[in-house]
Amino acid sequence: MYPGGTRYPDGGGLTAKQRAQREQVRFEAAELFAQGVRSPQVAWPLRVSSRKSAYDWRARWRQGGADALRSKGPSGRPSRMKPGWCVWLAAELEKGPAAHGWREDQRWTLARVATVIARRFHIRFSLAQTWRIPRQMSWSVQVPGRRAAERTETAVAAWMKETLAARGKTVRGQDAWLRFADEAGQVLRPPRARTWSRRGHPPRVTVRAAGSGRISLAALVCRRPGHRTRLVFRMLVHHGRKSEKKGFRERDFALLLEAAHQQLGGPIVLVWDNYTHHVDATMRELIGRRSAWLTVFRFPSYSPDLNPAEGVWAHLKRSLGNLAPCSTDELAGLVRTRLKRMQYRSGLLDGFIAETGLIAGQP
Repeated sequence: MYPGGTRYPDGGGLTAKQRAQREQVRFEAAELFAQGVRSPQVAWPLRVSSRKSAYDWRARWRQGGADALRSKGPSGRPSRMKPGWCVWLAAELEKGPAAHGWREDQRWTLARVATVIARRFHIRFSLAQTWRIPRQMSWSVQVPGRRAAERTETAVAAWMKETLAARGKTVRGQDAWLRFADEAGQVLRPPRARTWSRRGHPPRVTVRAAGSGRISLAALVCRRPGHRTRLVFRMLVHHGRKSEKKGFRERDFALLLEAAHQQLGGPIVLVWDNYTHHVDATMRELIGRRSAWLTVFRFPSYSPDLNPAEGVWAHLKRSLGNLAPCSTDELAGLVRTRLKRMQYRSGLLDGFIAETGLIAGQP
């Protein structure tokens, strides 16, 4: 059973465009009837799945001609939700639940949407009716993205205006590779992902609850005009032993940059965040030694959405959803395989960059 008792996405039957298209098919059928074509032979060229429809059209055509096949307009009683109300409702929903008194969370539920409509227009819609209204407005249920409360939008805007322009000028002047860097990690417990299951019986995924194995990752998304976008990464595997490194340190980052410089050649304009190991004295010294071919810019604080490397990690973790129990070395092998696949998909890497909006009008 479909919510609201209908199988159509807009909750109100066919749209005006769809009704016009079906009406045109019936008119074409009327022309074939006039030429003496039999009903079964009419269905096939018009791609009508049911012969019964062709017989019904012929009966109506015999009684009233082509005019009898015209569309009768939308079925059912007209909606009480006026088009102008939808424009107002969309603007109110954009303000968020807090603007309407719900401050304990930031979710729009059907009950809350119905309450907002009732407060303004004094009409109470049922939940089934309310379910149709956002869909008619091209709204859908989505998982929200997160943004740090400490983020300052004015600082981000200033960075986009000043630092982004300076970075583009440097890239053009040096004909350099523009590289975005970031780090990530993955433990043996995989991310959860949706899967099919019998209704009312959510599946259970067996995971490892013991053990401290994990992997640390560092990656560079590299872009240069006239070249395909590249991905360079390094991995550290932690088995939980005391002698192992806990993560990437300053010299590890420096070695990664040198390897990328040797592999791709040309100057490097590096953009990364304000992680402790990126800004401390040791890192500044290592960058100074490589200043002949390395220029560094930093993202504004609390702005991971501006870094294309975050798209790499998100894509990787989605591919590891509901991962079956495995060892740390098996996990490392799976991660390495998936990252290598991304290295051959420059279009995918371009998509990660385009999603940030940093390259519009930039090299």
